[in-house]
Amino acid sequence: MYKPFDTRAARARRHRRIRKFLAGTAGRPRLSVFRSLQHIYAQVIDDARGVTLVAASSNEASMRTNGAGPKTARARAVGELVAQRARERGIEKVVFDRGGYKYHGRVKALADGARGAGLDF
Repeated sequence: MYKPFDTRAARARRHRRIRKFLAGTAGRPRLSVFRSLQHIYAQVIDDARGVTLVAASSNEASMRTNGAGPKTARARAVGELVAQRARERGIEKVVFDRGGYKYHGRVKALADGARGAGLDF
């Protein structure tokens, strides 16, 4: 019997494999990315305490008003926003968790936006 390739399950496997080596600490939390078909979400997480320190998404009201344009531009804006919020909380360095996605397109745009706004990873 033919089983179609399940891209969501494959991403989940890649993410589990990556997470074996990535962990956010209080000194260097994890910048986690989730990408849906329409939106992109980013969180800065302290895995030692299990706490989300900062979050931003393209689904926020502030992003929806000026969120017109291509999804990569919105992803870059989300990266800049999460970096700005992280710097306000005193977070300078993070570990980047691409969430099992390729480092390409919207994920790369989010990372470039966060780096451009001052996060170090």
